[in-house]
Amino acid sequence: MIYLDNVAGTKPDKRVVEKMLPFISEKYGNPSAHFYPLGRESFEAIENARGYVAALINAKPDNIVFTSCGTESNNLAIKGVVSNSEYKDKKHIIISEIEHYSVQNTVLKLTNYGYEVTKLKVDNTGLVNPQDLKKNIRKDTLLVSIMHANPEIGTIQEIEELGKVCKESGVLFHVDAVASCGHVEVDVEKFQCDLLSIASQNFYGPRGAAALYIRDGVKITPLFDGGFQERGYRSGSENVAAIVGMGEAARIAREEMAGYSEKMIKLRKKLWDGLAEMFDFLHFTGHPEKRLPGHVSFWIEYIEGESLLMWYSLKGVCAASGSACSSNILAEDEDELEASHVLTAVGVPNDICAGSLTFSMSKYIEEKDVDYVLEITPGIVNRLCEMSPYYNKK
Repeated sequence: MIYLDNVAGTKPDKRVVEKMLPFISEKYGNPSAHFYPLGRESFEAIENARGYVAALINAKPDNIVFTSCGTESNNLAIKGVVSNSEYKDKKHIIISEIEHYSVQNTVLKLTNYGYEVTKLKVDNTGLVNPQDLKKNIRKDTLLVSIMHANPEIGTIQEIEELGKVCKESGVLFHVDAVASCGHVEVDVEKFQCDLLSIASQNFYGPRGAAALYIRDGVKITPLFDGGFQERGYRSGSENVAAIVGMGEAARIAREEMAGYSEKMIKLRKKLWDGLAEMFDFLHFTGHPEKRLPGHVSFWIEYIEGESLLMWYSLKGVCAASGSACSSNILAEDEDELEASHVLTAVGVPNDICAGSLTFSMSKYIEEKDVDYVLEITPGIVNRLCEMSPYYNKK
């Protein structure tokens, strides 16, 4: 099995798993109980992890709040800011057209409470124009939320330029760095961001652990009412083992990221160039250079993404699709299916964008794996083209 859906979650590093195991079976003390050794041990383990996570993004440990996932971090960032009385007079939020659903749906819900949302358009590679952002900031703009890298098309935003605009305009800036952290540099000081979301499973840590960076002075109201874990920002018993795993993953990423990212860039080029030579009706999505290291995304005319996924799976390759078939799993029938909002935003025509596919590599992928994908692809595409009524009309 060749796993090429790593933008959705990576295989945990063995060193991460080894670090976690004692906190699942032996070191089970309550980190809020400092009066006995087992409790202190859990507390210290969480604080050590906090330090490693902070170092990965060039932050202070006190600015890191552990959560359960990227979706929770994004919700805490946005809802936490807008529900704080400090910002009650500002009712305007800016996002881009290609944000993750945890941002899109969160701000959509806020429109029911008097908030106005501006969605910035992107170019055909998925980039937001910093000048467009500047033009749309108003006196009542409270928050700008832009993702660092898009998981579907791989594009990495010019986030430092966007952060500079927000800083100069005096608005809060939230960055969703879930897809990028641990693969490319994420630096809260360079980004000039006030809030930043990351998730452990995207850089070889466990699921169930994520974090939100909150800059000093930013006022956040908690989503949950309860105790005082995470300095009151995130009540509830901590998932100590997962947090420890996230810390270890952050430590490893800081030391080794440059090496495995360089490797993935080379493999990405090999896969990209190989696919480009095969078909004139295969179209790449996202920016060709400003993109995640191991990310290749494209769409194929005449072919549905689900069909591609099925045939690749039969050949032992796991991938992901942003096609209409998978973007709305609650649809009753084909008439209700909608094309991916990301593909639509970058100009892929709705009637022919059903063949979107994303290959996202990890540090475990080798050149032979890419060779195998390139070997089986012509047979898969040719077979599906033979079955397609649209291709036969060409």
